[in-house]
Amino acid sequence: MFPELARDEVFRLETRRLWLRWPRPADAEALCELAGNPEAACMTATLPHPCRIEDAEYFIRRSREEAARGEALRFVVTLKSLPRSVIGAIGVEPRDGLPQLGYWLARSFRGMGYAREAAAAVTDAFFLLTGSEQLRAAVPPENTDSRGVLENLGFAPVERPKLAPGIAAQRAVLHFALPRGDWRGLGLARLRPGAGFDRAII
Repeated sequence: MFPELARDEVFRLETRRLWLRWPRPADAEALCELAGNPEAACMTATLPHPCRIEDAEYFIRRSREEAARGEALRFVVTLKSLPRSVIGAIGVEPRDGLPQLGYWLARSFRGMGYAREAAAAVTDAFFLLTGSEQLRAAVPPENTDSRGVLENLGFAPVERPKLAPGIAAQRAVLHFALPRGDWRGLGLARLRPGAGFDRAII
C-alpha cells in the first residue's frame, strides 16, 4: 500500500504543532498507560482493555514490521514542544480489505484541535503516497468528537453500523468513507522522509 518513501523508521509527518513518527520500544509504557484508560478504550473500535505492557510492545513491534513492508502506517502523536511525550496514536491499516484511518488521543489533550490536525496530515499523506481511491474510518456512535473530525475532513457515513472488535465488541460502530475525488488536501503537514530532506506535502 505504502511506497518505499514511507518504509523507513525516520519517516515522519510534521504539522504546525505535532510530530507524527513511528512508535519506538521506549514508547511502550506511555502507550500502555494512555491506551489502558477505560474511557479511551470505550471511544475507539480496536483498543484492548485492559492494556498490558505486552499489548503495547506487540502494537509497537507489529506497527514497525508492517510499516517496513508497506502494509500499514501507524504513528505515535507527540507535541513539538514535548517530542518525547506520546499523547496518542494514529494510522492507516487494512481492515476488511480496505484502508482504514484510526486514531485516539489522551483525554487531557482533547478539545484542542490536535485530532483534526493529525487526521488531516495522515489523510493527506495517504492520498499523496498511495494510489488508493478511498479511505475508510469507523467510530462508535457516541464518539461525537471523532465523528466531527471525520466529517470536517470530508468523510461521509456509509453502510449500516457494524459490531466492533476490542472493548466495544458488542456495540455497533459507524463507518465513514472519503473518496479520493472528495479529498480536499488541507495541506496541514510536512513530510519528513529523513535527515536533510524537507518538502511540503501540499
